Amino acid sequence: MSARSPWAPAGHVTGELLVATPMTGEPFEHAVVLVLHHDEDGAHGLVLNQPLDAGVDVVLPEWQPFVTSPGVLFRGGPVGMDTAMGLVSVPGHDPGDPPLGTQLLFGGIGLVDLDAPAPLVVPELGAFRIFVGYSGWGAGQLDGEIRQGAWYVVPREPRDPFHEDTSELWREVLLRQRSALSFATTWTPDADQN
Repeated sequence: MSARSPWAPAGHVTGELLVATPMTGEPFEHAVVLVLHHDEDGAHGLVLNQPLDAGVDVVLPEWQPFVTSPGVLFRGGPVGMDTAMGLVSVPGHDPGDPPLGTQLLFGGIGLVDLDAPAPLVVPELGAFRIFVGYSGWGAGQLDGEIRQGAWYVVPREPRDPFHEDTSELWREVLLRQRSALSFATTWTPDADQN
């Protein structure tokens, strides 16, 4: 049995960020994943920092005017690449009273029904992104990966899911940690330089 990572929380990590470690590998190199749901049956989330070279209008033209900059689709993960999910920020709403067409998950973050009429939903949204595919783990799989050190688990800040420039999001998330974890940003594949 491997030693528990000092950054692995006890219990489930719904609402937290997973930051890929050097051992995670493809397709998650430098990925920052927002965990949407995690329990004993498994987990799923969205990679926040893998924008695609395609505008939202390619698949959902009615939503293009409303997405948060940069206005492109994001790759949410390697599972279900034929599905799209709308991640939204809905500030000031109680989970028991979500705006029309949304499902609130935690901390003002939710999912929007992409089949709902955009003009009815948009007035309530603070930020909005569309993801193609998602990241998924079976029962106990994510827990095992965290224990093995494949992921750093860190708190989410409200701006993380809708950061405009996602190219350095993994570095920014790690650097703001007030622990030795911030040193992980200096890792390089060249062992002589570590």
